[in-house]
Amino acid sequence: MAIKNLRYKRLLIAPITAALFLSACTNAAQNKTKEAENEQIVDTHSDDGKDLIGLSMPSQYLERWNRDGQYLKNLFEEMGYEVDLQFAGNMIDTQIDIIDEMIDSGVDILVIGAVDGLSLTKVIERAYYAGIPIVAYDRLICNTEYVSAYVSFDNYQVGRLQGEYVEEALDLKNAGRKSYNIEFTAGDSVDNNARYFFDGAMDVLSPYIEKGNLKIPSGQYDFYSVSTPQWSTESAHTRFEILIGSYYSGTNTLDAVVCSNDSTSLGVQDAISNNYQEKNSVVITGQDCDEENLKRLMNGSQSMDVYKNLSYEAYVTVKLVDSLYHGQEMSQELADGWNLGYTCVYDTTTYDNGKIVVPAFLLEPVAITKENAIEQLVDTYGTYVISDDGSLKVAE
Repeated sequence: MAIKNLRYKRLLIAPITAALFLSACTNAAQNKTKEAENEQIVDTHSDDGKDLIGLSMPSQYLERWNRDGQYLKNLFEEMGYEVDLQFAGNMIDTQIDIIDEMIDSGVDILVIGAVDGLSLTKVIERAYYAGIPIVAYDRLICNTEYVSAYVSFDNYQVGRLQGEYVEEALDLKNAGRKSYNIEFTAGDSVDNNARYFFDGAMDVLSPYIEKGNLKIPSGQYDFYSVSTPQWSTESAHTRFEILIGSYYSGTNTLDAVVCSNDSTSLGVQDAISNNYQEKNSVVITGQDCDEENLKRLMNGSQSMDVYKNLSYEAYVTVKLVDSLYHGQEMSQELADGWNLGYTCVYDTTTYDNGKIVVPAFLLEPVAITKENAIEQLVDTYGTYVISDDGSLKVAE
């Protein structure tokens, strides 16, 4: 059964990729032999009657990836799948070794949150010829035609929410001849999502930069000059200490910092707290709603956050994998049929990975402020609780 609506740029490859996904999903327990480039490649699946999912997450060092991994594992197990969950410690070679081991162990489907979406081409190809479909989780896997689907939030919209908050907080629409100083701290340049976050924010704020309402004293506002290796709090902190010492030790006032996520935001906040006297007046963004960042949101150190309900993302991933495993076709109608109770958009045009446009299932992010945090995170979503000390913690 062919998967419909895949607007792949390489039309000769698209039917092969789509057909293989459904063939692998519906016959995953059967041994079979593939031929590629005049070489026989034997499927590693074992006919053991088990439905085994390989979950490769990038790192256990960021709070969110631990939550992602556990959500996915629990949901797959509830649906009767066996799960091999492993974390790569943010190391590319480690993740490649893990995926190789999963292929050898006979997993039926791979769900991968990539450390580096540009570095998995060979191991993804090996999985393809072993008859194992690949779902890219949260981060796009690039430069391969063998990724079957992508599940994430609308990453561009995440950045727009951050930019729109700064726009409103500084009242830029009514700025007239006023000008404000802003700096940017983006994510890891090897993470495809980081570019979408950055572009979303810049598309909101660029008109004000062009008009002179926003000035960037450091001159650092192209993506690579503001990116942060491995989303590291320490790297963001070090860069911002240098930046404050160089550009804000005199009369320059720092008015806003767009931080693409919570780990980089912590580094920026600490650098400002230690080195800048007007620390409480700086508008600072974030993303992920990590517990420490929510504490700072409530005490005013961080101005806003962007919430992505990871349980939603995990649930959509599990429903997608299960649907495809049982021979259903990817479409908006498939997503609508899951009766999620929240929006999930089937996108076949946005996520070009350099080889194909990967069909994507996208969820909506939510802007969180001190004023709406309890209403949204506790009352509406129920994913956080108020602890004894008044802080917000992830619900067990």
